[in-house]
Amino acid sequence: MTSRSRYTLPTLALVSTGIGTALPAHAQDNEAQLAPIVITGVMPVTWPSYQVKQTVVGPLGEKKLLDTPYSIDVIPQSLAQNQQLRSVQEAFTYIPSVQGWNIRPQTRGMQAGVVQNTRIDGMNIAATTDYPIEQFDRIEVLNGLAGALYGPASPAGTFNYVLKRPTDEPLREFTLGYESNDLWTEHIDLGGHFGNDDRFGYRLNLLNQDGEGYVSDSRLRRRLASLAFDIRFTPDTRLETNLSTYHYLDTGFPGTFALAKNVLLPAAPNPATVGLGQSWAGDNNVTNMMGATLKHDFNSDWHLSAGVLRETNDRASTVPTLTLTNNKGAYKETTATTTYSLDQIISNTIALNGHVALAGTTHDVFVSTTGFYWNRYTPYQTGAITLGTGNLSNPAIFAEPPLPDFSDRYRSVGTFQQAISVGDTISFNEHWSTLLAASQSWIHAENYNAAGAVKSKYSADGFSPTASLMYKPLANMTAYVTYADSLQQGDIAPSGTVNAGDELAPYRSKQWELGYKVDLGSATLGAALYRIERPYAMVSADNVYAEQGEQVNRGIELSATGAVTRDINIYAGLSLLDPRLHNTGVAATEGTQILGLSRVVFDALVDYSVPTVAGLGFNVDLNYASRRAANYSNSDYADGYTVVNLGARYLTKIAGKAVALRVGVDNVANRHYWANITPAGQNGYTGTDSGTATLAAPRTVRASIQVDL
Repeated sequence: MTSRSRYTLPTLALVSTGIGTALPAHAQDNEAQLAPIVITGVMPVTWPSYQVKQTVVGPLGEKKLLDTPYSIDVIPQSLAQNQQLRSVQEAFTYIPSVQGWNIRPQTRGMQAGVVQNTRIDGMNIAATTDYPIEQFDRIEVLNGLAGALYGPASPAGTFNYVLKRPTDEPLREFTLGYESNDLWTEHIDLGGHFGNDDRFGYRLNLLNQDGEGYVSDSRLRRRLASLAFDIRFTPDTRLETNLSTYHYLDTGFPGTFALAKNVLLPAAPNPATVGLGQSWAGDNNVTNMMGATLKHDFNSDWHLSAGVLRETNDRASTVPTLTLTNNKGAYKETTATTTYSLDQIISNTIALNGHVALAGTTHDVFVSTTGFYWNRYTPYQTGAITLGTGNLSNPAIFAEPPLPDFSDRYRSVGTFQQAISVGDTISFNEHWSTLLAASQSWIHAENYNAAGAVKSKYSADGFSPTASLMYKPLANMTAYVTYADSLQQGDIAPSGTVNAGDELAPYRSKQWELGYKVDLGSATLGAALYRIERPYAMVSADNVYAEQGEQVNRGIELSATGAVTRDINIYAGLSLLDPRLHNTGVAATEGTQILGLSRVVFDALVDYSVPTVAGLGFNVDLNYASRRAANYSNSDYADGYTVVNLGARYLTKIAGKAVALRVGVDNVANRHYWANITPAGQNGYTGTDSGTATLAAPRTVRASIQVDL
């Protein structure tokens, strides 16, 4: 078994005690205050609903979800706590429109860019590193195109992770957790205010998870230190700052699976089998972030926010790839060393929002800019290292080979992107309104060789509009129709093609969406019907990578969140998706289903609070996904799956302290299945007919005790 350090629990406890005594308790401010901000995180007396009614929608500012012409899903912290989640990826499994595991997030069958679609507090970050759920107050997903609001991006949606902020009341929360096989977690969450008129606020999260995972001799280690510190200069002006470091390490877990030509994807093997991964191989990622946002209220109608964020992701990936060479389980194993071992991102956002009345109409207007500068670094030594051969019936163990120095690297790509957006939500009366918005964007990218010389340059600009019409038959209902047109940076032709290294012209995607939302008070219902079109790049018969097809995704989304009865809360959704390739010029792929996507995905979390036993609750989560195409020609499919997760909790008081006991069993039936099939190219077909497959985790037991100190 892997030994784990045991010093972290007393260390964290000592730190928490010191901070708890050094910072004065929050005192009620009887003078002028900022507009109230609802902060979650303090252990509730009763269990909260999973319904979220309001959030920040990019440059639109604070909005009721009911009043937005978009399909938006929000995972609140209460759900993450009750389900004992530990990563953003785990949170995505509760949103059916978000398919895929261990890849860039995606909605509606479109995979996100590395930086363009993912944000923290509205500012761009890398999607290709790990993020702990313990750091965030909520996870927001805007499904589909949003280029008019956020600038150039894939039509994969916008993923915004909202950091925890200082709490209104003192928070002293400690959690001790266990996960099979021998994985232990200590987490401290501290928050509050101090100083004259409580003008200073803090939120500190310290996390340590370390031990053996579900594979014998595997190891998972997560360590987080995150501090949010706010300063209120005046009742109308405050500065929000954030600083964090997160170290994620996993070794010994199953690698990814690829297929040689004419080899079919087999039934998923037992992921706990030793040898499907190597005890020395995995991911070793360090993500550091610092940021600041200044917010000012000119009056009750006009607001300004300006922020900057710097993130670095230092990665050393040695995850093995098992390429199946026949239909009897034989494979060749390699370790694919990191192509990019460092990402450096500086992102920015400025938004001015206002409300005016004019000629019998009201206008919610905004002017904003958002963008980033992004450098990528490549190790001087890259490429796959062959380990040997084996068979799924008897996986092989390999010694660790000489690995490259991932810190010995050079800047290989530099990308600049900036967008200016303007928009106006015009309300004609209590029933009718329209949203008109557009962005002008600029993109510039340079590729460098190991000597630092520019190999190629790329510059483009474009216009991305959106228009929505909203109708409210009643105050608690909204019907809407939205059209969006969005720019996206073109792909780089893969190695081995005639035009390898060339960047294609920008793609332009289009989306039509029809939706309906109902707020029932304690619950919210939503439905959306959409169609997305975007160019598709493929390797042609003459070995040129070029735009020569179109991906058309049509779908329906249904959602229900909140309290069905006084004792039953739900978080449920259904995604029906028809993702197709058209106009490819190749008979084998014309009209075929996009690789790796289920046409039907359903997830329903039902949470029951026992009325006769105060504090006792149970939950069941049902997750279903239909079969997925395992290659572009659709001659092979990965089976669908149904997974059931069960949980229980008990809230009580011990020695006057609120205590929450939680236990959960994920994948109760211990189903072995492929969690996802990933295409070789983000936006096109690179010449590899099949994708790579990733195994899902087996049955996993989680338990925790949470104490409000």
